[in-house]
Amino acid sequence: MSDYGTELLRRQLNDLAKNPIDLVSVGLVDDSNLYDWEILVMGPDGTLFEGGFFKARLVFPHDFPNMPPTMTFTSEMWHPNVYEDGKVCISILHPPGEDAFNSQETAEERWRPILGVEQILVSVISMLSDPNDESPANLDAAVMWRNDKPAFKKKVRQIVRKSQEDC
Repeated sequence: MSDYGTELLRRQLNDLAKNPIDLVSVGLVDDSNLYDWEILVMGPDGTLFEGGFFKARLVFPHDFPNMPPTMTFTSEMWHPNVYEDGKVCISILHPPGEDAFNSQETAEERWRPILGVEQILVSVISMLSDPNDESPANLDAAVMWRNDKPAFKKKVRQIVRKSQEDC
């Protein structure tokens, strides 16, 4: 764990405490470890996730900021861009550079060391508002999103209710 990465995370956590992002609350899982954050994402108004309270973990690698963190919802989530285990799959969380196996995203869309936690969290809020079913992490959710919107909406309403009960 680099001194630079540790200091950068300390600064970003303090910045988010002073200037919070709408719909997101952040904190440390353990005050002695700046590399493991707990996140609470509130479902954006006007989306299927509205009213939900979704818990997640943001875990930073030892070589942060050169490599991106991993974000995993610990609350149940039904979304084309979230794996069944809760891991979020969006471009900003993918390692830097081109990916020969994924022509859907450019290097500019992927992680770069100049990006920070705020950009990640804004991207996750955007993901909830506008799922990308072209490159799904959860194929079943993507197929349901495309082919059976009423069933998708029903399933998301169920997880929103569950998230409200769990908070």
